[in-house]
Amino acid sequence: MEIPAKYESQDIEKKWYQFWLDKNYFHSEPDSREPYVNVIPPPNVTGVLHMGHMLNNTIQDVLVRRARMLGKNAVWIPGTDHASIATEAKVVAKLKTDGIDKNNLTRNEFLEHAWEWKEKHGGIILEQLKKLGASCDWERTCFTMDEIRSESVIKVFCDLYEKGLIYRGVRMVNWDPDAKTAVSDEEVLHTEENSKLYYVKYKILDENDYVTIATTRPETILGDTAVCVNPKDKRFEHLKGKKVIVPMINREVPIIFDDYVDMEFGTGCLKITPAHDINDYEIGVRHNLESIDIFNENGSLNEAAEMFVGVDRFQARELAVKELEIMGALVKIEDYTNKVGRSERTNAVIEPKLSMQWFLKMKNISKPALEAVENDDIKLLPAKFKNVYRHWMENVRDWCLSRQLWWGHRIPAYYLPNSNEFVVADNEEKAIALARQKTGNQNLTIMDLRQDEDVLDTWFSSWLWPISVFDGISNPENPDFKYYYHTNDLVTAPEILFFWVARMIIAGYEYAGEKPFSNVYLTGIVRDKQRRKMSKSLGNSPDPLVLIDKYGADAVRVGMLFCSPAGGDLLYDDSLPEQGRNFANKIWNAFRLVKNWDVDNKISQPEHAKNAAIWFHAKLNETINSLNAQYDDFRLSEVLMTIYKLFRDDFSSWYLEIIKPDYQKPIDALTYNQSLEFFKKLTLLLAPFMPFITEELWQFLKTEKDDESIVIAKWPVVERFDKNIISDFQNCMDVVTNIRNIRQEKNLPLKEKLNLSIVKHGNYNSEFNSIIERLGKLNKIQFIDIKLDNAASFLIKAHEYFIPLDNLIDKDEEIKKIEEELKYTQGFLNSVMKKLGNERFVNNAPAKVIEIERKKQADALAKIEILKDQAAKLKL
Repeated sequence: MEIPAKYESQDIEKKWYQFWLDKNYFHSEPDSREPYVNVIPPPNVTGVLHMGHMLNNTIQDVLVRRARMLGKNAVWIPGTDHASIATEAKVVAKLKTDGIDKNNLTRNEFLEHAWEWKEKHGGIILEQLKKLGASCDWERTCFTMDEIRSESVIKVFCDLYEKGLIYRGVRMVNWDPDAKTAVSDEEVLHTEENSKLYYVKYKILDENDYVTIATTRPETILGDTAVCVNPKDKRFEHLKGKKVIVPMINREVPIIFDDYVDMEFGTGCLKITPAHDINDYEIGVRHNLESIDIFNENGSLNEAAEMFVGVDRFQARELAVKELEIMGALVKIEDYTNKVGRSERTNAVIEPKLSMQWFLKMKNISKPALEAVENDDIKLLPAKFKNVYRHWMENVRDWCLSRQLWWGHRIPAYYLPNSNEFVVADNEEKAIALARQKTGNQNLTIMDLRQDEDVLDTWFSSWLWPISVFDGISNPENPDFKYYYHTNDLVTAPEILFFWVARMIIAGYEYAGEKPFSNVYLTGIVRDKQRRKMSKSLGNSPDPLVLIDKYGADAVRVGMLFCSPAGGDLLYDDSLPEQGRNFANKIWNAFRLVKNWDVDNKISQPEHAKNAAIWFHAKLNETINSLNAQYDDFRLSEVLMTIYKLFRDDFSSWYLEIIKPDYQKPIDALTYNQSLEFFKKLTLLLAPFMPFITEELWQFLKTEKDDESIVIAKWPVVERFDKNIISDFQNCMDVVTNIRNIRQEKNLPLKEKLNLSIVKHGNYNSEFNSIIERLGKLNKIQFIDIKLDNAASFLIKAHEYFIPLDNLIDKDEEIKKIEEELKYTQGFLNSVMKKLGNERFVNNAPAKVIEIERKKQADALAKIEILKDQAAKLKL
């Protein structure tokens, strides 16, 4: 086959990905081999590929491809998450553009639109992953709301309810007024923001006196049901048993005493609004206070507020401040920086709200998941995240499961007629049977029952992912689940360590009796060079598909992994994929160089080529051994850099340079075939990172005994090698480098053959002398007993090397250069001596600084002696 002059990534990537799909290489079925199983963190069905996906999925693909090459039955399960809040928001926005208001639709009508949207847009990100080269088992693609996954979710809810772990109750929740739903604590992002602190007077009932409170939310004064002070605060002892009048609405409320109040904050008096602050709520429970909910679901004020009804909460704040000013109750306003909770999904300011919700008791069910990470049965990489995990798990709160949405898994609770009592069942038939049993009314039908309107938190489906993708909830004895569970390595982002990872571990022990995975590889965040997180709003996130089109998928994969250790942020700019593309071109050009050599079967292998092959065989196997250890430790960036240096430096810059035939001369067949065999192994090592270019090369390199695709080819086995050969060759490289440096310093042309004389001190291995002669452009190498005068010299491993310079250099010019360097060095020494002669400097500078200056002095003195000696010898 003719090798194209240029590597055209786009054509090659399309060709080979389709070839792999046609051959079904990525599909797995249970067999006698050891399984290797990864599940994709399911991206939102609303999503499109971004840089974080690129990093995460490249890492997963590298691990899966190598496992396949190791002979394991590797499977990578793809899928998408239904993403309740994000998807419903997208569908509502789409309907709005079509002139349709969600509020005018029935639930079923809305869901028809949602499913239609999902079918149209839901698979985009998975198709994009194919362009990256993701070797997922696409036949096993799952969706968190498909039939099997939905059945699993409902069964688990019912089971946990029957175990007494799920309950329904009024609790303070995080309310997202934009999405009009509760969100969990983990879905709230707290950011420092510039606010105002308002000081407001509350008149003491039946007295001509006031207490002053400080609040950031004057609009919530309308829901106040007490003022609280610390019982240890002597300033307010006289207020025991008294009441104050809430300004604006003139409500009489008690003054209560509670240790929660910080005497140093504000005025020491705290307004209590039990319906709209978690701490106030807990104080209200302790003191049996009334809760007045003044907000509608959309964040506007309701009838209970008595003022500003229907007005948005932030506008109501401005109106409340004006009202307080008019009535003389506003004492002052101060600038204030505080942490504000915002919804991760909509960025809306969270409203603490008392609401009837469904909860999962987390304390006891979480214990096995904490122990698994503590005893390293499940390893977090890097290990620093173990402390974060422990903190979360030891302070876990009950999980708010319900969401006030229509898109998602509807809670399987059915309310009895004209009652708040309910039954929980995984289908309507069971619900009717339970309802009849509970009421004694055998005539009840499904039409008499009312199913809960809420859906489950999206994470309640994805926490089952490693189990449900193999139908392990509904059919735990099925062959897939018994063979593939537990999975091996999970690659995900640290920010969902609790959201998803911890909960999957909890579900694994609860529903499979064992861990869901062995290792959790936590990626860093992709940032720009200014260390800003990439986002659409900042406009600093490139389109991954544009990068793939411009640089090629292999180049982008390599660029992402060059400098992204586990847990370390990746500072991205376009130089990374450009470096990847340059590497791909280097590989391609090196291959073309070798394949285009003329081969002569009649000539024997020269000594330098034989020795080069002996060395590179040892170097290659030493590197494979190192790579295996790096893979075992998940040091993937190091793996890539090790392969990169092996190819760029050892193979291209040294091995090929040694063995390449002289101009217009052929190469011997043995060296040629050895070189192709080396290239084949290098290609195998590169394949997990650069699957496309290596497949193209494999098709040129493979023989009849090789596998038809590099996807299923075997990972190179470490063969026996002699470490001494590698260290001896390092000496050879050092000698050649020194010879080249002398040529450059002395302006000696390459056509000028040099002689090398060696004074041995101990054992000297001359095995690589043929290589030194070839690369150093030498006439000969000889061993001598005494040092040579008028020669350039260098020292390596106690052996002294001399290159005679008689008749090779212009002595006058060389003396001039030496004297110039001597003058510069003496000037440098003088500046150092001035510092060391400065008593103030010596007495005040750190000892380490003084030590550095003394070393500079010693080095300069030594150099001056060498230069003087060289000049003297040239003048003889």
